[in-house]
Amino acid sequence: MRKQIAAANWKMNLTVDKAEVLLEEIVNVNITLKENQLAVFAVPFPYLQLAEQKLSTQNFYAAAQNCYSKKSGAYTGEVSAEMLQSLNIKYVVLGHSERREYFDESNQLLAEKLNIALEYNIMPIFCCGEPLSIRDAQIQNEFVAKQLQESLFHFSADDMQKIVIAYEPIWAIGTGKTASSLQAQEMHAYIRKVLADKFGKTVAGNISILYGGSVKASNAKEIFNQPDVDGGLVGGASLIASEFITIINSLK
Repeated sequence: MRKQIAAANWKMNLTVDKAEVLLEEIVNVNITLKENQLAVFAVPFPYLQLAEQKLSTQNFYAAAQNCYSKKSGAYTGEVSAEMLQSLNIKYVVLGHSERREYFDESNQLLAEKLNIALEYNIMPIFCCGEPLSIRDAQIQNEFVAKQLQESLFHFSADDMQKIVIAYEPIWAIGTGKTASSLQAQEMHAYIRKVLADKFGKTVAGNISILYGGSVKASNAKEIFNQPDVDGGLVGGASLIASEFITIINSLK
């Protein structure tokens, strides 16, 4: 059974005091997750240790929002996978659309980051997805397939099952346009087919694929109920305790 995951991406938000309050508000609700359900909190680097300490509830995990592609060295300002492992961090978000757009992260660089995350037994949440210009040109499938091929296709079938995919329709984030649950399902099914063609149907069927397009408490259940959608990578709504609690409880 595939893991169903509600992943919070706090991005560059909150002070440490506000971060602690938010974590406590969510944890104190005593949410009971099924064996195949997870809640993951991708917090800013300074709050990783705090999150790791607060999230002692079963199936709740802290995650990093990024890591560097090298083991160690003279890379001022970067954080290594080994550092994350030393903090007992089990998940890392890689290839988020903002990292690709603002920091020019290429598919090849992300392949290196994925390699090192797996080397240190950290499960990557690998983001893919198309901007508005690509969706308008109706070449989104080819665009996303290339992202998958160039960053993931060097892995073995066994390693692929240690990676979570997050599909972000960038055109539906902050543009006023909205992706429907059927559009989400359509792309998730296509991603699973691309993975199946390369790694086999069994492997593809075991990979969790999350949706990252403006998930909110009001639409989470409809989106998550789609057969190939295994949860969400949630931005703004994850900063509001009541919203994210509802989203976690919407997992199937």
